[in-house]
Amino acid sequence: MKTTKFLSLALLTGTLLVGCSSDDNDPEVINPEETITTMNVTLTPQGGGTAITLQSQDLDGDGPNPPMISISGSLAENTVYDGTVELLNETETPAESINEEIEGEAAEHQFFFIPNNTLNATIAYDDDESDYVSAETGVNFTSTNPVGISFTVTTTDASTGTLAITLRHEPKKPNDGTLADAGGETDITQAFTLVIE
Repeated sequence: MKTTKFLSLALLTGTLLVGCSSDDNDPEVINPEETITTMNVTLTPQGGGTAITLQSQDLDGDGPNPPMISISGSLAENTVYDGTVELLNETETPAESINEEIEGEAAEHQFFFIPNNTLNATIAYDDDESDYVSAETGVNFTSTNPVGISFTVTTTDASTGTLAITLRHEPKKPNDGTLADAGGETDITQAFTLVIE
């Protein structure tokens, strides 16, 4: 009788172990959201001149302190600027470049540049997915959807207004250039008050 109970218990245990183990063969891959503390934007006038830097730094993340914003100067009228965006995680030492991840997942990221209607400037993308190498395949992306790590700003008359820069994760591509159409999740967003004179 004891042998029968023992065998029944062993058979039941084996069945449960087999039943549970099959669920773990293909665990879901989770891509954790990037920690971004700092956005550095550099605007360099074409043809020479002093570059303007914009920075948003939020070292306490979701903490109580707002981001610290700095802008190194004014933009000139009727000038084209070459722009670049650099994102950092400064909770790491040394600071971790988030650009490497964005470049390797270019098909899943896009910056959006939204000037308000009082800023006399237009923004255009100066890069696309095909400029970057996929972290997954090791070859360049084939699509020409914009990314926005590099861009241009073209100013006209003197004015003051804001330029909002937003990085979206997994936006719809292609899109009409608006956040509403793109969807996705916001990784970071910051509005900078710019003066054109």
